[in-house]
Amino acid sequence: MPTATFKRRCLARRSRSGQLGHRLKLKTAVITGAAQGIGLQTAKLLDSLGWSLALIDLQPVATQQYKYALALTGDITDEKFVAEAAAKTMKKFGRVDALVNNAGISNISSALDTTTEKYRQVLEVNLVAPFMLAKQFGKIMLDAGSGAIVNVASVAGLQGVADRSAYNASKHGLVGLTRTLAVEWGARGVRVNAVCPGWVKTEMDHKDQAGGSYTDRDITDHVPMARFARPEDIAEAIAWLCDDTKSGFVNGVALPIDGGWTTDGSWQSLRLRQR
Repeated sequence: MPTATFKRRCLARRSRSGQLGHRLKLKTAVITGAAQGIGLQTAKLLDSLGWSLALIDLQPVATQQYKYALALTGDITDEKFVAEAAAKTMKKFGRVDALVNNAGISNISSALDTTTEKYRQVLEVNLVAPFMLAKQFGKIMLDAGSGAIVNVASVAGLQGVADRSAYNASKHGLVGLTRTLAVEWGARGVRVNAVCPGWVKTEMDHKDQAGGSYTDRDITDHVPMARFARPEDIAEAIAWLCDDTKSGFVNGVALPIDGGWTTDGSWQSLRLRQR
């Protein structure tokens, strides 16, 4: 006769096996910059939609609020860390269905005042790191024959904005990388798109405004919808682009989520007259 202890061990093994099997059936999203802002809201939304999550950030990510989540703390500009993150994600979940390249940094200074060191730093985080992440996680998706990559670019990747030479160059480059990977990988089942947010109320905005470079009014007066974007606005678009059942034929798009910022060619007095 099996002992009570033996029965408990068997039940525990079955439970662990069942949990693993369930995780392997769930779609898995990898999100960088997941500790705050757009990344945090995207993680919350995808969690509510039943995704497993691999959450990457320089600072520790609290995973208790998510059903199935793996926290990966490290520097995305370190190629070794990126490779290890991919390996750990596969070990934990056995699949990767979406990559959200969200992590980024800003720099506000004129081109003449921007040091080469700062310029390179911004490009390393905002452009080189997404390239390395796309290679590592993209290969997994290419081998599986399906997947989606969403790069978080900016309206600064579609237009010129003064005093942001490094940031603008990085985001224009990210849009270009998006389009290139879309045409290379689309026929192999991996879609690559970008979202281009306007000004979003996040920690980055608070930090940039603290330097006195602009005010809320500077932004809202330029946006036809007369407000900042919310992180939730961007997260909804990202989730849609990650979902093959909803956006399965959308590939190579740089989608502005800006309340009409890039559409409005009105001069300032005419724009404000519409309010």
